Amino acid sequence: MSVATIIGGAAGAIAILTIVMGLVWFCKCKNISNRNSETGSSDPSTLGKTYYLHFPIEILNNVVLNLKMSTDYISNIAVELTRGAGTSSSPGQHLFGPQGARLFTFEELYEATKQFSESNIIGYGSFGAVYMGLLRDTVVAIKRRLGPPRQEFVTEVIHLSEIRHRNLVTLLGYCQENGFQMLVFDYVPNGSVCNHLYDIGQVISSKLEFKQRLSIALGAAKGLCHLHDLRPPLIHKNFKTANVLVDENFIAKVSDSGVSKLLERIEEAGPSRLPNVDVFRDPEAEESGVFTEKSDVYSFGVFLLELVTGEAAFHILTLGSYEALIQWVRTRLSSNDFVDRRLVGTFTTDGIRDLIRLTLQCMSLPGERRPKMDMIVIELDRIHEKEMERTTFMGEGSAATVTLGSELFT
Repeated sequence: MSVATIIGGAAGAIAILTIVMGLVWFCKCKNISNRNSETGSSDPSTLGKTYYLHFPIEILNNVVLNLKMSTDYISNIAVELTRGAGTSSSPGQHLFGPQGARLFTFEELYEATKQFSESNIIGYGSFGAVYMGLLRDTVVAIKRRLGPPRQEFVTEVIHLSEIRHRNLVTLLGYCQENGFQMLVFDYVPNGSVCNHLYDIGQVISSKLEFKQRLSIALGAAKGLCHLHDLRPPLIHKNFKTANVLVDENFIAKVSDSGVSKLLERIEEAGPSRLPNVDVFRDPEAEESGVFTEKSDVYSFGVFLLELVTGEAAFHILTLGSYEALIQWVRTRLSSNDFVDRRLVGTFTTDGIRDLIRLTLQCMSLPGERRPKMDMIVIELDRIHEKEMERTTFMGEGSAATVTLGSELFT
């Protein structure tokens, strides 16, 4: 609400109050005149009685009702202003409310996506196709899947929409109409880290130097850490490089938070047009079917591995065991064929060595040996800060290659 609206409402209330006082004064003067002419009395007690007997009760009720409506209107404006104060960190929040999921109509999302045009599809995921849409001059991402209306869907969406963090993609609203279930998210303009890290059928748009990769890893870790710190903790279950998005400032935002849990509540997800990426899934969780915070840590370790190598980690599936993974890392380190060659000249030996150590710790088996996300945040912050200091004072590329692979396993 604008200030002009509040002032206008207040002015209306004052005007109504002035009318009431004027009418009261008019009747009061008239009664005084009548009493003085008829009885010569000026007893104030009789003036009050005469006023209420002769003033039209319908007019009084209407005036009081209008006055109450005006004051209530102003109060509601004040409440809304109070709710909005100091909140909102995304464009969608300004449009769709300070917090919480908004119910959109099918027509709104239909028009926003140009009738769900294939040209608006920006990806596919566990929840189905993802469309870019324009709602009230704000770009959003809309995920759509076939599904009947379910109360469990609404309940879970409302809960997920209340989870807000700088490094998480915000869930703005939902829709259940025409045989579809839809989720509306903030749109993150620079897309997935995959688009900037390795060739997925399109031109790689950026180099992503070592410090940038550390910064992205730190942001993603903070997003996961926030989910794990909730009570009860929220396990992502589908963390992978494709679900780490970067905004215009290359700030990492974890997407699909809680979507796996949502799908579990409303039935199994429909078939995805992309193959299931099992490489990010914790082998222990794969075997037991039980996912914990440490399962997300394993997935985060695979994400770090891709940041270090600059390659998709599908080959991990062919290694067969954790021991084989260690041997593969040692062999490639010794032959200078492990670290992404595009990083040459942008890192220090200590920085890359510490990041590789952390990567292997996150992928440790058994899972009890893995660090918690809050410790990962602390370690990544330390590595990033140290790398910033060293490359600032010593110059980038103080060590362009890594040859001491054996030192990582002592």
